[in-house]
Amino acid sequence: MAAGLTNQGTAALDAALAGHVEQGEVPGLVALVARGEDVHVTAAGHKAFGDPGPIGRDAIFRIASMAKPIVGAAAMLLVEDGAMALDDPVARWLPELAEPRVLRTPESRLDDTVPADRPITVEDALSFRLGFGNIMSPGQYPVVAAESKLGLKTLGPPWPPSALTPDEWIAALASLPLMDQPGTRWRYNTSATVAGVLIERVAGMPLADVLQQRIFAPLGMADTGFHVPASKLARFTTFYAPNGPGGSLRVIDEPDGWYATPPKLPDAASWLVSTIDDLHRFTTMLTAGGGGLLSAESVREMTRDRMTDRDRAESAIFVGEHGGWGLMMRVPRAGGGPDDRPGGYGWDGGSGTTWRTDPATGLTGILLTQRQATSPAPSALVTDFWALAYAALDG
Repeated sequence: MAAGLTNQGTAALDAALAGHVEQGEVPGLVALVARGEDVHVTAAGHKAFGDPGPIGRDAIFRIASMAKPIVGAAAMLLVEDGAMALDDPVARWLPELAEPRVLRTPESRLDDTVPADRPITVEDALSFRLGFGNIMSPGQYPVVAAESKLGLKTLGPPWPPSALTPDEWIAALASLPLMDQPGTRWRYNTSATVAGVLIERVAGMPLADVLQQRIFAPLGMADTGFHVPASKLARFTTFYAPNGPGGSLRVIDEPDGWYATPPKLPDAASWLVSTIDDLHRFTTMLTAGGGGLLSAESVREMTRDRMTDRDRAESAIFVGEHGGWGLMMRVPRAGGGPDDRPGGYGWDGGSGTTWRTDPATGLTGILLTQRQATSPAPSALVTDFWALAYAALDG
């Protein structure tokens, strides 16, 4: 396998990304493609529509669900410490979840429940199999309506931020029955927020401090966190959402908005901000087998597929036909075979961000924008990014 990227390929990538900006799909973006020591970064457009200055490589973006793998790495550090084990019941630290009830079916009334067959484990939370999460066709499911009424914000966009503290949030979740028996079905998202509260309880300190001490400081991720300090707001992008199919974009958060102060709930599922270079430091650590931060065994655990064929069939819109799920991120499916493109491990963010590291080709790609996704399916911009990133590989 050749070691790098072609100049022709990266030029074509830059031109295509700039074209999406010029068409007004996003105000600006920053992207990175890397293979071995060959790293290419491009920035196009502006931090906001109407901003006269060019966007910088150091622009700060809301990375949404790309926070999940970062928090997953922090969880594995606690496992390495011996502070918790993957097969430990979470009730040891989250007594709110000690005796969960389970809906007879996901469509059942909230009082139509049975006892859980077994405790929820740490691995259930990190692998998204704790028994609560996304329902692709929610309809009038009572549990979905109840989740929304409680303000948990795990079955839809996480913004505006939750008004609950971590303790209030986990208590509210525990007031609801589970949708499935623990360990029996993959459901997206809610588990990640549970994992963040779990990490706080195990470590005995706020999640932001755990991440700063165990991940950000060791890796030099100086611009990553749950809010943007006043001294860095000039580098923070404005966040937009589509008004409708083919419509204009509307502002949903300015630099001095939701992220200008620490959130009540430091949501492990969605609330981190970061930069292209900070994220590349994190991905480089994983490609180096832990890079002296995590053990190689922890990286293997994070990237080991735990999905069943039923999970994959039900959740192909999230992981693709040939994808899987490890701990807090998408991974190649167990047993090898073909992978979708982008392949490998990593994840996407509903704020218009994407990352994958593909061991089969050696490619790492990261794209940061600030246009809210309206579906798990990739946008034309994201599709073009990945097609041209792969086309830029030198052999």
